[in-house]
Amino acid sequence: MNRVLEADVIVVGGGTAGAVVAARLAERGHEVLVLEAGPDLGPFGDPRWPEDLLDATRLGVSYDWGFDSGDTIAGSRMRFERSRVIGGCSVHNGAVQTWGHRADYDGWAAAGNPGWSTDELLPHFEQASERLRVHTYEPTELTPWQEGWYSAGPAVGLPQLADLNDLDETVGIAPESVNIVDGVRFNSAFAYLDPARALPNLRILGDALVDRVIVEGGRAVGVVYRCEDEEREARAPRVVLAGGTFCTPAVLLRSGIGAPEQLARFGIPVVAALPGVGGNLHDQPFVLLSWEGSEAMTAAMTAARAAGWAPDEQVMAKAASRFDPALFDIHLLPFSPTQGHEGRLWNAGAGCLQPLSRGSVTLASVDPEVLPVVDHRFYSDPEGHDLAVLADGIALLRDLASVPTLAPIVGREIGAIATLESDAEIAAYLSSHVDSYWHPVGTAAMGPASDPLAVVDARGEVHGVSGCFVADCSLMPAVPRATTAMPATVIGERVAHLLIESMEREY
Repeated sequence: MNRVLEADVIVVGGGTAGAVVAARLAERGHEVLVLEAGPDLGPFGDPRWPEDLLDATRLGVSYDWGFDSGDTIAGSRMRFERSRVIGGCSVHNGAVQTWGHRADYDGWAAAGNPGWSTDELLPHFEQASERLRVHTYEPTELTPWQEGWYSAGPAVGLPQLADLNDLDETVGIAPESVNIVDGVRFNSAFAYLDPARALPNLRILGDALVDRVIVEGGRAVGVVYRCEDEEREARAPRVVLAGGTFCTPAVLLRSGIGAPEQLARFGIPVVAALPGVGGNLHDQPFVLLSWEGSEAMTAAMTAARAAGWAPDEQVMAKAASRFDPALFDIHLLPFSPTQGHEGRLWNAGAGCLQPLSRGSVTLASVDPEVLPVVDHRFYSDPEGHDLAVLADGIALLRDLASVPTLAPIVGREIGAIATLESDAEIAAYLSSHVDSYWHPVGTAAMGPASDPLAVVDARGEVHGVSGCFVADCSLMPAVPRATTAMPATVIGERVAHLLIESMEREY
């Protein structure tokens, strides 16, 4: 019989944000138990880490949860890559760290979430950037493919910027800021958990899948989890859910926290009637264009690779569609992958940063090993906003590729979309070729108690369940104009800061 583990705080998920919460609390002397559904592969340098999760020139595929669209997208099945391993999605992503715009976080605060304005979050952005060892590529470090697009930017109204992360800047093109150290993706486990691993008050338990939160008298007092093929309990007066946008709402629902009608379908007693749990799912839709390249570019990139570090992605643009001319709502990014196929591909993509379409995460079973149903409902906004934004992104990419300095080296556009020009043709193509920018958010949205669809308050605490907190991208009421790795880390920093304040007031 395994004893019941006890701690001051249980952190469910040791991923991008969970690692931050656990480390910050442990560093302040609090007893912290991390329950990670995937394996704990140890600190940086441990030989258990597979090469694809370290090599920052490619996206990692090891230890994937296996999420996909199921039958929610007509005619196709789309994978939604999520990492089931210590460090979470920070171990397999593109290692690009963007912040967004001031309007994003000021918008969260204005919606009834005090403490989340840009100025209040800036210290957390700075702390996270330092801890993750973020640095920005110099223009002289760009590969020939990346430099070609970077140089073409001003010709189409995208001025060259020092970086992407001035929260008051709008459109422009810049070298990316990345958490890459000597070619290694410096993930959240390395950055946050490694310095805290030696602390006696931090325990990390891998391969521990949390089923549900134990709630007694309206308060979270622990969790039920599975480890080594048996069900176990852990107890703590505070539980922080950091399982991510897909898994956090599933844990809440299995705990009896959600829409009563959904809980009733599975015979789950209602602990807190919160209809917003699992709703508000949104992700930034994406489109990829391809070119045939040229002999000159192929030779230049081959030489760059032979000379040393030559990553597939280094430059990104912030651009404005017809819907957001004052700020920006599109990312443009050239990349030239070499993994998983013969030769090199010459690509550039566009992401719609402020989508209006909303979907859901719902239970498929009460068994925690059965993944929930993820239905993004891409392109379901009734006015066609998301499709139109990507159409503008496609036009901008084509304008860039036509700049005289770039056109000869990128060559002819190729692929099924290459001959399509009208909004109607492009909309039809996008609707049948759904793609994602990998940034799902919103399924446990933050908002005041007066908002019937809000799940957590401005401290990250679940409405109606004391001691149960959320600290991951599911908390976002709306996705920022950014890739979400840095905002997720900032959420971890913010929730940890608020928890430390409240816990230390109690002592």
